[in-house]
Amino acid sequence: MFSRDKILDGKKLADNLNLELKSKINDLVNKLQTRPKLATILVGEDPASKIYVNIKHKTSAHVGIESIMVNLAENISKNELIKKIENLNNDDSINGILLQLPLPQHLREYTLEFLEYISPIKDVDGSHPCNRGKLFDYDESMAACTPKGIIALLEHNKVEIKGKNVTIINRSNLVGKPLIFMLLKRNATVSICHTSTRDINSYIKNADILIVAVGRPNFITKEKIKDGVVIIDVGINRVEGKLCGDVDFDGVINKCSKITPVPGGVGPMTVSFLLRNTYQAYLRHFSD
Repeated sequence: MFSRDKILDGKKLADNLNLELKSKINDLVNKLQTRPKLATILVGEDPASKIYVNIKHKTSAHVGIESIMVNLAENISKNELIKKIENLNNDDSINGILLQLPLPQHLREYTLEFLEYISPIKDVDGSHPCNRGKLFDYDESMAACTPKGIIALLEHNKVEIKGKNVTIINRSNLVGKPLIFMLLKRNATVSICHTSTRDINSYIKNADILIVAVGRPNFITKEKIKDGVVIIDVGINRVEGKLCGDVDFDGVINKCSKITPVPGGVGPMTVSFLLRNTYQAYLRHFSD
């Protein structure tokens, strides 16, 4: 048996954050007579994407954010998708725009281009180059949701970041890269690993905080980590019909000091900060 104190419960924290956000939104709606509004673009019929979009839609409704789903055909052309994005940019009633990824294969090479078409003030996923660039100056106001959720989870549970060796196994625009700047802002020493990293196990073994998002079940085992490491498991995999992360949870639980479960760890925090970013975009709309 292990102590429940080891579990970094993202669902519990996200639920509390969402209740807090709901109260703030209700107060503002009474004053402004309008609700924050989030538009999610879903291209095609990818089953996993549909599940994620539905979760975001339901959670939005729970906190008082109006959510619309823009469902587009699998075979939509590049120019048609750009036109849809531009229409949402020009709709003053919409505060946030989210393009659900991945896109169908014929559009995938243009993903960064589509993200650039989303207005940076409506880019609640933190994907626009302007919002990614702000992280160079440690401006996290509209940063990517998963990294913001990870930092909040660490800070809420009083995990010391300053001076710690943090190893990130991911270099994507939505996880690894934003985390570099957020962790540097908090005075961590950051190593970022990827498929070409030599002797990756030495970086894993040296980590005081290990953040892993590689999409490989049981990639992190107890032999690879040091005693007392804090593990943030961002991976989402399906094995024999069950969701699991990139970490052998049962194997490492007695060796690490804290760990996020999958499900119930980083995922709910990501959705919570998507809604908080939408709220911030809503506030900005009325302050401009």
